[in-house]
Amino acid sequence: MLATLIPLFDDKMTVCAYSVFARKENLFLNPSLMGGARFDGAGTVSELEVVSSMGVTTLSGGKEVFVPVNQFSLFSEISLQCTVPAPKVVLLMDNTILAEDNFIKRVKELKEQGYKLAMRKLPITSFEPYKEILSRCDYILLDHMKIDIAKAKIYFQCQYPNIKLCAVNVDTKEQYDELVKDGGYDLYEGSFFRMPILKSETDVSPLKVNYIELLNVVNAPDYDLTDAADVIGKDPALVISLLEIVNRMALNSEITSIRHAAAMLGQKELKRWINTAVTKELCADKPSEIVRLVMIRAKFAENIARDFDLAMQSQELFIMGLFSALDIMLDKTMEEALNMVQVSKNVKEALLEGKGDFAKVMYFIKRYEDADWTEVSRLMVLDDLDMDHIYNSYLEALRWYRDLIPS
Repeated sequence: MLATLIPLFDDKMTVCAYSVFARKENLFLNPSLMGGARFDGAGTVSELEVVSSMGVTTLSGGKEVFVPVNQFSLFSEISLQCTVPAPKVVLLMDNTILAEDNFIKRVKELKEQGYKLAMRKLPITSFEPYKEILSRCDYILLDHMKIDIAKAKIYFQCQYPNIKLCAVNVDTKEQYDELVKDGGYDLYEGSFFRMPILKSETDVSPLKVNYIELLNVVNAPDYDLTDAADVIGKDPALVISLLEIVNRMALNSEITSIRHAAAMLGQKELKRWINTAVTKELCADKPSEIVRLVMIRAKFAENIARDFDLAMQSQELFIMGLFSALDIMLDKTMEEALNMVQVSKNVKEALLEGKGDFAKVMYFIKRYEDADWTEVSRLMVLDDLDMDHIYNSYLEALRWYRDLIPS
């Protein structure tokens, strides 16, 4: 099994829901599945297995999850496969589901069971023929490059006033800003929120400079624990967070100072905590999804280190994941951002030049989070990666993130 989450944003760049995409088989190892055999077992919705095993709280922070269904799985016993509340599940249909009586009847049944419905990949010419299905949909996903949203909004407001319009393939921040300004859509899906910074336009704020100072202290070779404690002491938020962690560890010990708390945590764990906590603070003025993105990248990279024969460098891979959007955090180009912090040569080469063994891991993670299953399957064959371990590593990263930053 492979599975990933893709966020859907509102006009304030707040995540409102996630689409879950999964793949059960590696097509490169099972070429017969590229033909009609890919529909074997189509009555099972793989994505519902993920949702049910994780629960919506851990998986999506309690937000709705969009689960794709096709012309076969639509007729499966969805209620038996899904153990989470039906209103949290949005069944994402596509144009393989036809505007015919048997499909319309099934759509009505699922709506009555409490599931929400969405439609995607539907051409404009099919809007009228699909009236019976669209009238029961809560969402419709539209390619903003192929539709006049001004006309579409008028049409949907007249015909389906309760349906929410979602723009897909929004791949730049400029596209997102323009679409939000036009006000035609309710939700937005695409890579716009994590596009690299190509030109620096602002200075780094003094607060972020302090955080970078702390990162450089703990990421220096054989860093001094007391120096790190002194820098932590400059920021009340970090002090409170550190004390909360240490108090949970030492219920019967009295913490007398920041240095004492740092010593209680220990050099290795203090370094890991600081990198994580500071990354969270650097993202404070960014969309919350950036925090989730880099945290999951970091833990996922650490978890799959051994799959890439890099087990001894798992901590470096963790740092690579955390800093993989450092340019966005600091509003600087990646080169400028990495010049401000101390990172290893391996991390710098991977993030800046796409070179070295670490770059291979970063490339795999990015393809995985985009649900590019064809490329992920190819890479798993080339590097002899175990699908089950990759899947479990990703789920563990999701759980770790939800424990670290509860919804």
